[in-house]
Amino acid sequence: MENSWKKTLYIVWFVQILSLMSFSFGLPFLPYYIQDLGVTDPEKLRLFTGILSAAPAIGMGIMAPVWGMVADRFGKRPMLLRAMLSASVILTGIGLVNSVTGVLIFRCLQGFLTGTVTAAAALVAAETPQKNMAYALGFITSSTFIGRSLGPAVGGILAEQLGYKPSFYLGGVIMLIAFFLVLFFVKETKKPIEKGGPKGLKNIFSILTIPVIMILLMIFFRRIGSSVASPYMPLYVQEIRGTIEGSALVTGLISAGASITAAIAAIVLARLGDKYDKKRLIIIYFIAGILISFMLILSNSLALFAVFYALMFFALGGIDPLVMSYTVELVPENKRGLLFGVRGTVGSLAWAVSPMLGSAMSINFSLHSVFYLMPVFLSAALGMAILIKKKTQ
Repeated sequence: MENSWKKTLYIVWFVQILSLMSFSFGLPFLPYYIQDLGVTDPEKLRLFTGILSAAPAIGMGIMAPVWGMVADRFGKRPMLLRAMLSASVILTGIGLVNSVTGVLIFRCLQGFLTGTVTAAAALVAAETPQKNMAYALGFITSSTFIGRSLGPAVGGILAEQLGYKPSFYLGGVIMLIAFFLVLFFVKETKKPIEKGGPKGLKNIFSILTIPVIMILLMIFFRRIGSSVASPYMPLYVQEIRGTIEGSALVTGLISAGASITAAIAAIVLARLGDKYDKKRLIIIYFIAGILISFMLILSNSLALFAVFYALMFFALGGIDPLVMSYTVELVPENKRGLLFGVRGTVGSLAWAVSPMLGSAMSINFSLHSVFYLMPVFLSAALGMAILIKKKTQ
């Protein structure tokens, strides 16, 4: 059916909103949650915030290419189901524990067993015609930001009224609902399974051409630039306001605003990639994001900070879909699952590095100093984007 890819896209889009909402009910408030669990010393709090933020990245970095190869061999839909069912159990488990060690164990398991964003993008890419790729990947990326905007807003209200544990329980239940929606309503086009060819590391190296490596480096720098301050946002808000009371709600609203603008950009800005030069658009979006990040650093109130934070994510929100759309053109169709897996590994490495950098900056200087890292790494990503355009003309 000519439009079957659209049905898959729209269902997976809705399911991913539920999925990211589930993660975002409680995880953005981990710095507050671990204070409830007994970690109150400021330096230990910042250290554990960094460790818990980086913990899933280790497992995800190891497993993403493995799950990608499994997806190419057995299908993308089973990988999405695996990630969602695992996430439901893990979110519930985080709510059940009574120590930071317990939270750390489940965060590590999260890295090894989940990965709904990568799995959903791989499924959509496999089902979508190449001419519609930028639109489809932009649309599915918007679900991530929409889910991340609704989750913290609702989770912040829930946390203020009932505490943090119910936020994780609710996340586990909604993730389970998302699992059943995929199980019953999402179909994957049956494709022949290609046997033979390189295996293991050789299979990974087979897609690592010079352009792909350059793109992965750009993704690495971009991820650090946009995420380095996120784990410390709750502590920054708490510090500015002078109290933990009500800070979860304020943090949730700031995160929600940034995610909403990023979701809009993922649809509106990314769709331009089907008409115009993707590499040129990526450079333009990076420049805008860098300029706004400087304004963010200079803002002297939470309200102004929230506005510039949202605008920065709007500028950066159109980049990922364009990068994904351009990259899938560089590898064979039967290796796109592996490509998304390798890309997930690179993102996970950035995910591991960024909170550790933020932890070092916040402990040795101040929480506000963490935000200075954003334009530094976004500029490095811009440099790679410019180099990619020159090398691939």
